[in-house]
Amino acid sequence: MAYYSYVATDVNGSTVKGKEYADDYLDLSEKLRQKNLFCTEYTEIEEKQADAKYKFNTKDLAFICRQLSSMLTAGISLVRSLHILYTQEEKKKAKAALLEIYEDVQKGRSFSEAIQARPGVFPLLFVSMVAAGEASGNLDVIMTRVADYYLNQNKINNQIKGAITYPIVLLFLLVAVFFGLFIFIMPMFRQLAGDDLPPLSAAMFAISDFLIPYWWTIILGVGVLVLVIHFLRKSPAFGLKFDEIKVKMPKVGPLLTIIYTGRFARTMANLYASGLQMVDCIEKSADTLNNQYIANLFHDSVVEDVKHGEALSAAITKIGVFPGVFTSIIMVGEESGALDDILNKSADYYEDESATAIAKLVGLLEPVMIIFLGVMIGMILAGIFPILYGGMANVGK
Repeated sequence: MAYYSYVATDVNGSTVKGKEYADDYLDLSEKLRQKNLFCTEYTEIEEKQADAKYKFNTKDLAFICRQLSSMLTAGISLVRSLHILYTQEEKKKAKAALLEIYEDVQKGRSFSEAIQARPGVFPLLFVSMVAAGEASGNLDVIMTRVADYYLNQNKINNQIKGAITYPIVLLFLLVAVFFGLFIFIMPMFRQLAGDDLPPLSAAMFAISDFLIPYWWTIILGVGVLVLVIHFLRKSPAFGLKFDEIKVKMPKVGPLLTIIYTGRFARTMANLYASGLQMVDCIEKSADTLNNQYIANLFHDSVVEDVKHGEALSAAITKIGVFPGVFTSIIMVGEESGALDDILNKSADYYEDESATAIAKLVGLLEPVMIIFLGVMIGMILAGIFPILYGGMANVGK
């Protein structure tokens, strides 16, 4: 389907200009004829996306889905529901994106086509669920499920943000104490230091002498290093290796796997219950994990095995990523014919476990930083005390 700009005349001979979606010129002419318009000029134009670069986050999506579900269940048309959504939106870019979608749907385009025409604004999972809801005629039910999904994802995201706040504050404190002691405190003891310094004290002064003129260079270098790692993570090869390391790390890997398992189970349950084919459900669920290594395993192994008639539980067992209990539960769901219900219950369990896993992940970081902070301060004190004692002895003489 293409997007056309047209010039037409109405029954009174007046000139009318506008834009319309159509498969080709014949389809465009037919759509205009139904509006009592005769096309005189037309030009195919690109999708207008200049103002639709806003990317909806999980909180936005949960609100949108909940509102759409409520309005559609109450019997309000989709066009009217979208109109209400965009008029109530306060964020400028989000309002522009919703307005364009509303205009597209008002012109006859399906909701899924309208959001799919703006890649990056909505997640692929949301697009797939909307398409499934329109195909089945249960868009209101689907929106309720998607709202619950994004509400839960927002809850997990908030848990992660809340959990890492303390380690981040502790890290900044560690850096501030390090630079403060060596740049401001150590020079104060320079006059008390004699020629015969203990090795530790001499090393402390050497570090201080280096940091005082070059501290900004070190901070700049660390900032550049962080940016380089950030951009490298966006490269497919580096990102894939980084995701693989995360999964295989001792202590950390099993905790992350629990989070991935809950996310996969919830997404898979929603997609499968929406009527999508098994292969599509697997592919889209794997893509929501935010781990390219696991996603590749699913695309290259699990999807292919399921296409050749193998059971989902057996295919997942082969890649050895998710816990064995989870694959056993999937097997029970397949045998009983209640896979979506089993997956939902599994998702409830693993999402509860995710909160514990997040706390444990943070718990691994806190003692390391506290110990490092204590060791650093202890070493500095051990280097300063001999200087103090020496200075006091000199004063006594």
